[in-house]
Amino acid sequence: MVGTAPGAPGGQPQDWAAQATDTVVRVVDQVRDRTTRPTVTAARGVVYGLLALILGVTAVVLLSVGVVRVLDIVLPRGVWLAYLVLGAGFCTIGAVLWHRRHAHDPTA
Repeated sequence: MVGTAPGAPGGQPQDWAAQATDTVVRVVDQVRDRTTRPTVTAARGVVYGLLALILGVTAVVLLSVGVVRVLDIVLPRGVWLAYLVLGAGFCTIGAVLWHRRHAHDPTA
């Protein structure tokens, strides 16, 4: 029989072109899975991280401005007192974070 492999089950012809194409596609998919996908995932992480950082900084600045305006309305002595209260709050938060910087390090 022409076009049949000697050991083919049932004497059915084998499609060598389809097998070669499937092998090439499988190898290319494996290479892509090991190279391109981790790179795309890392790039997405960087982009989303930068976006979160920019939005976070913007939110903190707008929140600080809002707190100063509210304190300026609530405290009758002028805006300097609002700046003093907000600065004291930020210094307290900074001191607490500075104190806890080695909290998980047993050698420090």
